[in-house]
Amino acid sequence: MNDFVPAAKPVIGDEEREAVDRVLRSGMIAQGPEVAAFETEFSAHFVPGRVTVAVNSGTSGLHLGLLAAGVGPGDEVLVPSFTFAATANAVALAGATPVFVDIEPETFTLAPDAAAAAVTERTRGILPVHLYGHPARMQELEAIAASHGIDLYEDAAQAHGASLNGRPVGSFGQFAMFSLYPTKNMTSGEGGMVTAATDEIARRLKLLRNQGMERQYENELIGFNNRMTDIHAAIGRVQLTKVDAWTRARRNNAAFLDANLRGVVVPPVADGAVHVYHQYTVRVSEDRDRFVAALKEEHQIGAGVYYPIPNHRLPSLASYAPGLDLPETERAAKEVVSLPVHPSLSEGDLERIVTAVNVLAQAGG
Repeated sequence: MNDFVPAAKPVIGDEEREAVDRVLRSGMIAQGPEVAAFETEFSAHFVPGRVTVAVNSGTSGLHLGLLAAGVGPGDEVLVPSFTFAATANAVALAGATPVFVDIEPETFTLAPDAAAAAVTERTRGILPVHLYGHPARMQELEAIAASHGIDLYEDAAQAHGASLNGRPVGSFGQFAMFSLYPTKNMTSGEGGMVTAATDEIARRLKLLRNQGMERQYENELIGFNNRMTDIHAAIGRVQLTKVDAWTRARRNNAAFLDANLRGVVVPPVADGAVHVYHQYTVRVSEDRDRFVAALKEEHQIGAGVYYPIPNHRLPSLASYAPGLDLPETERAAKEVVSLPVHPSLSEGDLERIVTAVNVLAQAGG
């Protein structure tokens, strides 16, 4: 019996454990020097020239980013429905209205034409998601935002190191959020990083994460306790030294799958885009759920289905989108399968994935 190949596998080594021990021995466990160092190093690594603010989760990063950018009641923010609910949740938590927009079938990211058609006089901004690690069509979305006098934001939760025409994700919007959840391309155990386009947004982010105060007991606005701990930052700093090698491994694994898979639609990459393959997502035209079950039961290969229920049909968010028809979103939700692509895969694992997928695709699932 072959060992099970998981769909995702966080990599935590001795260096991360030693970093945590160092913080515990220091006695400085809450937001302190490790967080400050992590913020500086993260900026330099992924989005040079932008200030980065560390928070306790990716969702907190989106929420605080929207608030820091001035989003609030009466505003609308355009979001994709085909993504994790945190994107739209953050808009709603800010008191604004998420407006769901369809996706491009190739990249699974926000369709610029659909976004342009959804703009109203209440639209405050556009919040695309760089889904699965592929950048959204940022140049087109920038042009739409500029022509309507609205803001552009970024959900880069899954896209550490992705870029478009040489420009890194996280450098386009008024703010951008990167998640550090355990299954992401790098982790801090839990946490998020928010890059800011202006010093004012960065300052508001820092106030909002820390009860609205820069100096103790001098609260300037109503804020939250969304701070990152030094324990988490220490893990993230170590992971930051490894993430480039892991990304190269993901891209190499994806290239092998591209070259050898048959009977499924492999993920295309847009011209000028660097895909970092948080997920390697294919389309299966017939009985996707049976296909996923057979991969696991017959071949001991894990796979993920992200996201089977589009946001605009979730009980929590459906009230924002009564009667909305998003055909490409609905089709993707029925067809997508994310295959293992993580850097822990061996050559034998990749060959097993190819064999299993090709056999099942030929047999119709």
